[in-house]
Amino acid sequence: MTHTSRARWLLSVLLGAVAAATATLLVTSGGAFGSSSAAQYEYGHPAPVKAPAISGTTSVGQKLTTSNGDWQSSSTISSYTYTWGRCDSAGNNCAAISGASSNAYTLTTADVGHTIRAYVTAKNSSGTTTQQSSQTAVVVAAYPTGKQVAANLVTLPNRLIVDNVRYSANPIVSRTTATVMQVHVADSHQNSVQNAAVFVEGLPYSRVAPMSEVHTDANGWANVKLQPSKFFPRKGYLVLFVRARVEGQDLLAGTSTRRLVQVNIAPPRSS
Repeated sequence: MTHTSRARWLLSVLLGAVAAATATLLVTSGGAFGSSSAAQYEYGHPAPVKAPAISGTTSVGQKLTTSNGDWQSSSTISSYTYTWGRCDSAGNNCAAISGASSNAYTLTTADVGHTIRAYVTAKNSSGTTTQQSSQTAVVVAAYPTGKQVAANLVTLPNRLIVDNVRYSANPIVSRTTATVMQVHVADSHQNSVQNAAVFVEGLPYSRVAPMSEVHTDANGWANVKLQPSKFFPRKGYLVLFVRARVEGQDLLAGTSTRRLVQVNIAPPRSS
């Protein structure tokens, strides 16, 4: 092999190695849409320092918003543009969401069971660079509003609310017959809550007999009986402590709620 031929052979080997390394870099460094690897960028283009971050609740009808992330740039970043991707539950195999081109995206039924990524493209005088966010939690169906839900579906930040009480007698006159107190439990979305555990106690404790915890029906109502004790007053009012909770949740850190209510008391009719 002549010197010239050997030089040409070495050059071809070198160029082949460079091409292979470049191909490997593109495959492993997130060149494909939806890759979880760091974005690639060219010299002079904006360089990502911190990835964009998505905020918002991952249920249908809720709006997600992405930050721009943090960038380094040798010249002023003139603009940011946005795309969104619908991915599998692990955040891979993402596909661009048609029409999603702002920093906010409202989730649809097509997103249920998927995770979402945001892609932010920064532009300066040298060119553009795209950086992706982490994937969101898996998108779930919309939470109902103004209907009925089971208590075990009520989780933070949603809360239970005692939004109504009523009595079979108000004022209470009888000292022998129990007064039925009805307690209605809803959640923060105005749904009636079924199977919430309701506890009622009279204050002071000696005025009515102790009551067991009961559960709400399909319409969110629970019935308890206020049975006067020997210290039941002749007139005035009775203060009642009401608590509603979801069984299995922490009483203090869970969705439970507490409320004080009162019912009027009148002298017995026989006096």
